[in-house]
Amino acid sequence: MRLRRASFLAFSAVFCIREAASTQTSRQVAPSPPQQPIPFSHKMHAGNLQLQCKGCHPNPDPGEMMRIAPPSTCMACHSAIKTDSPAVQKLAAFAKEDREIRWARVYEIPAYVYFSHRAHSESGNTCAECHGQVAEREQLYREGDITMGGCMNCHREKKASLDCSYCHEPR
Repeated sequence: MRLRRASFLAFSAVFCIREAASTQTSRQVAPSPPQQPIPFSHKMHAGNLQLQCKGCHPNPDPGEMMRIAPPSTCMACHSAIKTDSPAVQKLAAFAKEDREIRWARVYEIPAYVYFSHRAHSESGNTCAECHGQVAEREQLYREGDITMGGCMNCHREKKASLDCSYCHEPR
């Protein structure tokens, strides 16, 4: 009986250590960022150059979604900066042809959720609260927790409404 109990305890200890290690490892490993049509460093632009998020991500009325600036906005600087870069040359071609760049989405909320970027920013929230430390990232990956649980935790912390109809349309 003692041998069986000791074996069980040893197995349990090994299992718990293995699970703790795998949980710790999974927290440290960032998910792979999506492949983008043109390389873009948020670390360079938002970090080193300290460009404001809203300069590249306008928020037109009614304010729900942030947009990505058109290539012509990028060319305001890149017509003179890094013009020999193949990525900037590709960007210049998009701007010249007035074509939209089809960036791979990093964040997307379900269609049945009402979310206003404007309402959140006007109430004092920062981009980093949902999107993570973007200014430190070469490539973006889904870093912030935009699940229902993550949003509800934030609403609890900030004492915002937890009423279902606050974010979801009634059926």
